[in-house]
Amino acid sequence: MDIYQMCVRCVMDTTAEEINFDSRGVCSFCHYFDEKVKPVLERVHSGESKQLLEAIVTEIKRSGQGKPYDSILGLSGGVDSSYLAYQVAELGLSPLLIHVNTGWNSPESESNLKKLSSALGFDLEVITVDWEEMRDLQIAFYKSAVKNCEIPQDHAFLAVLYKKASEVGVHYILSGGNLATESILPQSWGYNAGDSRHLLEIHKRFGSRPLQNFPILNFWERYLYYPLVRKIREVRLLNYVAYNRAKAKQILEEKFGWQDYGAKHYESVLTRFFQGYYLPTKFGIDKRKAHFSSLILSGQMTREEALEELKKPPYPSEELLQADMAYIAERLGLSLSEWKDILVLPPRRHEDFPSNRFLFKIKDILVEVSGVRKRR
Repeated sequence: MDIYQMCVRCVMDTTAEEINFDSRGVCSFCHYFDEKVKPVLERVHSGESKQLLEAIVTEIKRSGQGKPYDSILGLSGGVDSSYLAYQVAELGLSPLLIHVNTGWNSPESESNLKKLSSALGFDLEVITVDWEEMRDLQIAFYKSAVKNCEIPQDHAFLAVLYKKASEVGVHYILSGGNLATESILPQSWGYNAGDSRHLLEIHKRFGSRPLQNFPILNFWERYLYYPLVRKIREVRLLNYVAYNRAKAKQILEEKFGWQDYGAKHYESVLTRFFQGYYLPTKFGIDKRKAHFSSLILSGQMTREEALEELKKPPYPSEELLQADMAYIAERLGLSLSEWKDILVLPPRRHEDFPSNRFLFKIKDILVEVSGVRKRR
């Protein structure tokens, strides 16, 4: 019988299958943070990252000379990408803001998009994914009953940004991803949204219509064609500045009238349902543990505060849960009973469906070997 255990330093626990603990009860995610992430954050606080940031910004500006834009910035309306847009403006960059509309925006995120783009003076292009195909893919993934039913949305975001960067002729994609607030995310809690083969295989099994317009980014495009031929790279500028999520929210609210939407990634109604209901109910996974642990380790939250928050239900309220349940069913073209029948299907593993898992493992090994050689 498996024994439940929670880390004594953060709030990660044995719901993450890969976790292990040292003799003091400190988990492997904390040790990973100390080895890989802490040095990056220390360079920021010591001021060492300032020169690195200046060099990157200079190169982005140089690459965009003579062009209307020097980069692409994916803007969701959430705090990370919104604060990134603000920082990019302060740095004097000229990005094209791209919002990928997959049909699930909350009213707060819609409002944030308009306020930010208008106040910052950046062009905003909203790219709407074919709704009938998006809807079919979402239903297919929930019918597959795997952990990561967010793959259709996340894959579309990624594919659109690369294709748009190539189309516009820029070499940089600016991402709101950062180590300060999201250094921990167990692989056992989901699967790689970038795996196009996995996406297509699940759709082939459970979908009902061909995907003719849905944006697809295959392995070779992402890791060979776009970076080597088109010279496009992703840059996470928030890793070079002192990024504090609470302070970022305050700045955004004061300067732009930005509206908070609740927990991390709740700017999407479907993501709110996925994280707040689907994962905890079907798999016993509470992603708040990873989000809070990242904040604990970066000094933005205490463990005691996290434990108090975890006593609360993952959904903001029962009333909102029932409203979201009905809204999602209607948007997907299902009756409420049909939607609930899908939600109680027996859980399946991502390994039950074909994927490019082997290719991604090879890629990770090559990246690790390359990193070791550089450090030498």
